[in-house]
Amino acid sequence: MYGMRRMLEPRLMAEHNDDETDHESGIALKDDVAVQPPRLFTVLLLNDDYTPMEFVVEVLEKHFDKDHAVATELMMKVHQEGRAIAGVYPYEIAETKVLTVTEKARKAGYPLQCTLERDS
Repeated sequence: MYGMRRMLEPRLMAEHNDDETDHESGIALKDDVAVQPPRLFTVLLLNDDYTPMEFVVEVLEKHFDKDHAVATELMMKVHQEGRAIAGVYPYEIAETKVLTVTEKARKAGYPLQCTLERDS
C-alpha cells in the first residue's frame, strides 16, 4: 500500500519554547509521506571452464534457496548460455549474495563469477 499516509513525527519541545502559549504534546502529524519500493538488482552467475557443475548447483541451493531441480536447470543454463539469473533482490541483499558466493568460490579454488545488474 503506497501513497499518502499520515505518520507520527516526534518534535523536540525545545523547538516550541519560543511561544509561551504553545500547548502541543510534542508530536506532530506529517502528511504526504510517499513510500517507494526498493530498487531491485539482478544477481547473475557467469560461466567459466573450471568451476564444477556440482559446485554451482550447491551455490544455487544454499545461497539462493533453489531446490535441486531448479538449481540444476539454472546451472545448465549458465553452462550453455554463459549466464543465468540466480535471483532478484534489493541492492544490499544482492551485494551480500555476490560477495558471499565470490568468497566461497575463491576459498574452494574456483573462478566462478557472480555479478549484479540494476533491474530494468
